Amino acid sequence: MARSPEDQARSDQPPRRSAEAAQRTAAVVERVRALGNVLADALAVEVCGTDLQTLKRAGRRAPPTVSPADLEPHPGPVWAAFVPHPPGRFRWWGAERRYARRLAAAEDRFAEAIERHRAFEENRRERVARALRDQAEQQRRLDEATAQQHARIDAYQRAVEGRDRAAVSKYFQKSLDRVAEPLDFPRRRRVGYVPESTLLAVEWELPGVDVVPREASYVYDRSQDVVTAVPRPSQEVRLMYQQLVAQLALRALHLVFGSDRYGVVDTVVFNGMVEAVDLPTGRTVRPCLITLRATREQFQTLVLDQLDPVACVRHYFSAEVSRHPDELQPVEPVLEFDLTDPRTIEPVDVLSEIDRRPNLLDLSPESFEHLVQNLLTRMGLETRVFRRSHDGGIDCVAYDPRPITGGKFVVQAKLWTRTVPPSAVRDLFGTVVDAGATKGILITTSGFGPSSYQFATGKPLQLIDGTVLLSLCHHHDIPARIHPRRAS
Repeated sequence: MARSPEDQARSDQPPRRSAEAAQRTAAVVERVRALGNVLADALAVEVCGTDLQTLKRAGRRAPPTVSPADLEPHPGPVWAAFVPHPPGRFRWWGAERRYARRLAAAEDRFAEAIERHRAFEENRRERVARALRDQAEQQRRLDEATAQQHARIDAYQRAVEGRDRAAVSKYFQKSLDRVAEPLDFPRRRRVGYVPESTLLAVEWELPGVDVVPREASYVYDRSQDVVTAVPRPSQEVRLMYQQLVAQLALRALHLVFGSDRYGVVDTVVFNGMVEAVDLPTGRTVRPCLITLRATREQFQTLVLDQLDPVACVRHYFSAEVSRHPDELQPVEPVLEFDLTDPRTIEPVDVLSEIDRRPNLLDLSPESFEHLVQNLLTRMGLETRVFRRSHDGGIDCVAYDPRPITGGKFVVQAKLWTRTVPPSAVRDLFGTVVDAGATKGILITTSGFGPSSYQFATGKPLQLIDGTVLLSLCHHHDIPARIHPRRAS
C-alpha cells in the first residue's frame, strides 16, 4: 500500500535534521580551526617593509596640444590651376584681347591665393608655436610636480632612516593599516615611536570573547524533532580566547619586526585592547587584556610555528595576560600608549629657540631630581628626596598608598643625553632588592637600549625615557622640553 505524502515527509524529517546538525557542527569546527591557525596563517605570508622609493610616481608626458592638421604645412597654390586655356588654332576676332583679360584676372586670383596661403601658413606656424609652448609649460609643471613628489619621498625616507618620531610612526601606521585582519576581527590599531629608545608602542584592537563559538556541536533531538546546541564549557571558551589573544600578540610582533625595512625599531611594546560594554554600568570600556615588551633579539630566537602562544608570551616575554578576559578583567599596560603618541610630543624645530618651556637638559642634576619628585607628587605619590652624598644609589623614594598595587618605589633620575647602559638598570634592580622595595623606577632624559628592556622584563622595574617623561610632564601640567645643547 502506497504511503501518503504526510507519512513520507515525516519519515524524511530525521535524516534532514541530522544532516542539518552535522552541517552546523562542521561550521563550528571550521571556525575553531580558523581561530587556532591565526598565527600559522600569518607566518605563511611573507612580510617585508615598504621600499619608500617604490612610492615615487613615474614621470608623465604632457598630452599633445598641436592639432594633427597643423603639423604639416599646407601646399601653396599652383599657377597651372589658375592659368586660362589659350585661344585655339582658329581664333575669332578679339580672342587675343579676351585671353589677355582672362590671363590678367587669373594672375590676380593667383596673387590673392598666394597671399591667403601665406597668411594661413603664418597663422598655422603661430598656432603650432603657441601649442608647443603650452605643451612645454604643461610638461614643465608635470616634471616639477614629479620632482617635488620624489623630493618628498626622499625627505620622508631620510626622516625614517634618521629615526624621526613622526616619520617612523607614520611609516609603521601605514604598514600595519595595509594588513588585512582574519575572519571578522576589528582593524583598529595605533603606533607611536620613541626614538630615544628605538621603541615602537603598538595598541591593537582585539576581537571580543564572543568570537569564540559558545557551541561545541549540534545534535538532533528526535523526541522533540529539533536541532539543539551542545554548549562549550566556559573554561574551554576562556582558554581558547587566551590562545587567540596570545596568537594575535605574536602575529603583531611578527608584522612589526618584518616591516622594519630600515632597521629603526629594536623594541616593541604591544597592548591588546578590546572594546566592550561593561554590563554593570552599561558604559563602553576598552580594557587592556594583554601587554608585553619584546626586543628584536628575543623575537628572532623564536620558532613561531612550533611554540605554544600562551606559554611563550607569559614565560618568555613575561606578558601580563588577563586571567578572566570573558569578564573584561584588565591588566596594567607595560607602557601606556598615550605616553608615546607622537601627537602629544612636540617636535624640536626652529621654534625651540624661542620656546619658553624649561629645557630639562639645562637643569643641574639636583634640580632634575627635584623636578622628578614634583612630577611623582602630582601623580599622587608621597615622595622624599635623598641627599646626594647619602642616597645609596637612590635619588628619591616614592610611596603609593593604594592597597595591593601600592608600595615603596625607589627612583633614580639620570640627566643624560646618551643611552642609559644596561649596567644602570642592573644596579637599580640590586638597589630594589637591598631596599626591600616594591618597584624600581629609572627616569632619564635620554633612552634605553634593547638590552636594558630585556633585563627589565619580568622584574619590578619601570624604565621611563625622555619621551615618556615629557608626556608625563604634559599630562600633569609641568612645562618641559628636551632640546640638545648646541656644541659651542
